[in-house]
Amino acid sequence: MPRTLGIDPGSRHTGYGIIQGDGKNLQHIAHGTIQVPVHMGHPQRLGVIYQQLIAIIEEYQPESMATEDVFFAKNVKSALRLGQARGAALLAGVNAGLSVCEYSPLEIKQAVVGYGRASKEQVSEMIRTLLRLKTPLDAHAADALAVALCHLNMEASKQRWRLVNPS
Repeated sequence: MPRTLGIDPGSRHTGYGIIQGDGKNLQHIAHGTIQVPVHMGHPQRLGVIYQQLIAIIEEYQPESMATEDVFFAKNVKSALRLGQARGAALLAGVNAGLSVCEYSPLEIKQAVVGYGRASKEQVSEMIRTLLRLKTPLDAHAADALAVALCHLNMEASKQRWRLVNPS
């Protein structure tokens, strides 16, 4: 079964979640949050995100990586920092040879909860239910697992479509 790494990028907290499955049968592999020290300069933070994601990829050997696509933010400086953190994450995936996909927040929530305007709490609870996790999830890890689940669902849908409509 395919294994995917979901990423919730952030310059101070980058969530990651690894799920194995085919869209129907799901297995939670790992999750966590990369906490970057506040006292570090921004370029050094990006380096920490990159290096830690490379280590996670080496340890868990996913075949693909998915991340949340850029969304609009009120604060331009925050949006730029988020975009740079996202870039460090994407670079780690590409340099590791992973297939990399991006999904909008609407697509992720739709895939996990069935409603594109679901709250963060609804997404987190659905992730816990679907993956049969007993303990509460950190918000960043929950979002990352949601991205991974969205990707596995989308890939399973594409596979079913190819079986029904061969080219």
